[in-house]
Amino acid sequence: MAVWIQAQQLQGDALHQMQSLYGQHFPIEVRHYLSQWLEGQLWDVIDLENPQEEFKAKRLLDSLIQELQNKAEHQVGEDGFLLKIKLGHYASQLKSTYDRCPLELVRCIKHILYTEQRLVREASNSSSPVGGMMDSMSQKYQQINQAFEELRLLTQDTENDLRKLQHNQEYFIIQYQESLRIQAQLTSLATLPPADRQLREPTLLSKRATVEAWLTREANTLQKYRLEMIRKHQKSLQLLRKQQTIILDDELIHWKRRQQLAGNGGPPEGGLDILQSWCEKLAETIWQNRQQIRRAEHLRQQLPIPGPIEELLNDLNSTITDIISALVTSTFIIEKQPPQVLKTQTKFVATVRLLVGGKLNVHMNPPQVKATIISEQQAKALLKNENTRNDSSGEILNNNCVMEYHQATGTLSANFRNMSLKRIKRSDRRGAESVTEEKFTILFESQFSVGGNELVFQVKTLSLPVVVIVHGSQDNNATATVLWDNAFAEPGRVPFIVPDKVLWPQLCEALNMKYKAEVQSNRGLSEENLVFLAQKAFSSSSINPDDYRGMTMTWSQFNRESLPGRNFTFWQWFDGVMELTKKHLKPHWNDGAILGFVNKQQAQDMLMSKPNGTFLLRFSDSEIGGITIAWVAENPNKPGERMVWNLMPYTAKDFSIRSLADRISDLNHLLFLYPDRPKDEVFSKYYTPPLSKAVDGYVKPQIKQVVPEFTTTNPDPAANPTYMDHGASPVVSHPPNYGIYPPMSDSMLDADGDFDLDDTMDVARHVEELLRRPMESQWSGQQS
Repeated sequence: MAVWIQAQQLQGDALHQMQSLYGQHFPIEVRHYLSQWLEGQLWDVIDLENPQEEFKAKRLLDSLIQELQNKAEHQVGEDGFLLKIKLGHYASQLKSTYDRCPLELVRCIKHILYTEQRLVREASNSSSPVGGMMDSMSQKYQQINQAFEELRLLTQDTENDLRKLQHNQEYFIIQYQESLRIQAQLTSLATLPPADRQLREPTLLSKRATVEAWLTREANTLQKYRLEMIRKHQKSLQLLRKQQTIILDDELIHWKRRQQLAGNGGPPEGGLDILQSWCEKLAETIWQNRQQIRRAEHLRQQLPIPGPIEELLNDLNSTITDIISALVTSTFIIEKQPPQVLKTQTKFVATVRLLVGGKLNVHMNPPQVKATIISEQQAKALLKNENTRNDSSGEILNNNCVMEYHQATGTLSANFRNMSLKRIKRSDRRGAESVTEEKFTILFESQFSVGGNELVFQVKTLSLPVVVIVHGSQDNNATATVLWDNAFAEPGRVPFIVPDKVLWPQLCEALNMKYKAEVQSNRGLSEENLVFLAQKAFSSSSINPDDYRGMTMTWSQFNRESLPGRNFTFWQWFDGVMELTKKHLKPHWNDGAILGFVNKQQAQDMLMSKPNGTFLLRFSDSEIGGITIAWVAENPNKPGERMVWNLMPYTAKDFSIRSLADRISDLNHLLFLYPDRPKDEVFSKYYTPPLSKAVDGYVKPQIKQVVPEFTTTNPDPAANPTYMDHGASPVVSHPPNYGIYPPMSDSMLDADGDFDLDDTMDVARHVEELLRRPMESQWSGQQS
């Protein structure tokens, strides 16, 4: 729920606190009418302490004013007229107030939103699960921002200490020079007469003793200052490591995991703006501390004082270098992954980004990124730092790209727009492994320096696993490999190890995610659908979901071994259903018109209790990418007895000729969609409009479908339709041959009474032949 909606429900003191946030500096009406827009902006991305961020703040101010003006323009009516004037006034007022200081607007809005969130959280005590999740995220972000504030204060503190140390050390050196001058004067006394020497020597000895005592005390003080500053730096680096671990090992890893699941149809991984802002703050703080440590080392060299300082500073320098190295190498990431099913000789794209590139001024000498395809074994060797001798497993065209800096967004990235895999070199396969199970990866690597060649970094990052295919027919099995890898890969794994078996509920989650994404539907797989899939996967008849929760499915069961009595795997059948639904059945699936995941016996049991003419749509068990219509009707051979009929499965080829809705419309014996919905109520909005009348003396032919045993007289003979018959099979026996075409032999029917895939095009070919004939000869041929 939006924060503003919850804020309006505050009571008592909390409500007064909320109201006090607003005034001329930011009117509450602006908060009300732009609530959704305000809560959707990335205010946290802007660093209020960095003047260079002002252009981002200015862009947000301009957007805010534009939103207000748009809101004002859309007001109508008497009340709308007054509101239009008021909103226009607020737009001018905000522009006048913040145009020269847009960062203050950001500060103001951040304060308002944070305070509202706190008041709402305190009022609700996080009672809502969704609210609790949002609060948890808000708290996490708040903790990260608080840690950055603590780091900023620590860094400022050590900066002040360093200046103080430098000042004291400079004064110490002056006094030391004074002691040397006194000593020189004492040495020169030896050339004076004894009387003069006795007169001047006591004074000089007293001065020397005083200065040396001061120098001894001050040297101890300087050493104490140095040790105290080192302790503060140690604390800063400890906090930096902790903060960097949270951002890189938690937040960035979670983003990469979301990116991987997005490859299976999961929700988008989200933008990188907040992550980049955090990484840039890390880089800035690390660099400031590193410069301070180097200045402290310079002061030590300028004035060596015996003690542990040299060793401690070396340790600090080594630690801060490790921290910045980890940051730079970890933030070289793939923003847009290459396709995970990669076809040779086909153009593909990818985008690589360095999250700290702008902050470290890497773009001042733009680095070049190279892309190479390597095998799973080569990826393992690379992560072990073994010498791979620049081996590759193929040749990628257009595989070099210079990183570009985008001033408006502050991003440094390389956009590979025209890569193409020219050839692939496969390794020896293991056991039953097929080419569509072999995994490769795209290696992106670059080299650049920061701080004026002070530090040189070699960075590398690996894409998600890719499966290389050379023909479209391999896409199905390659997708299975990618799906399994994306769903079940563990973070930090050795490339590209995945479990060989997983719990059925885990696989259900992956299948549901993929199905919803492919079909582009909010209607996913129900528990009944998943039980049907479990029955198919495990050759089981149990209808209890709990019976499958502890069962595991192996990769071989998923996409190596054929289903019992079939010549295809579980995945191949499921993928065929997805493809058919995506291309031809999406609206009907979204409407709930397709039960789909129902076997023949279940369909019979469901339909026998319904009136004649009731039908349902289910996916074919025997054919990949097939859907059939089952309906209940009288048994023509036994008057008074009813039976369930199953139409020969339709495939994508059939629907390319005539749509499902039109086919259902053609069959007058289909009356009610299970359980009791009139078919026209469900499908009429998808019917093809009637053909127009003759043009220039030509009559357009029309294809209609008939089931011979259920054919009714054509109500409009003038329409001259061309009929296309479709076989039906009863549950109890094969149908006799009827129709206006030559009889088809029973060999076309498979064991389930459905037509084989290879024969489904016979009907289409016959139709095409009819359409090529003149209409008169067509009818005369049929009548004869």
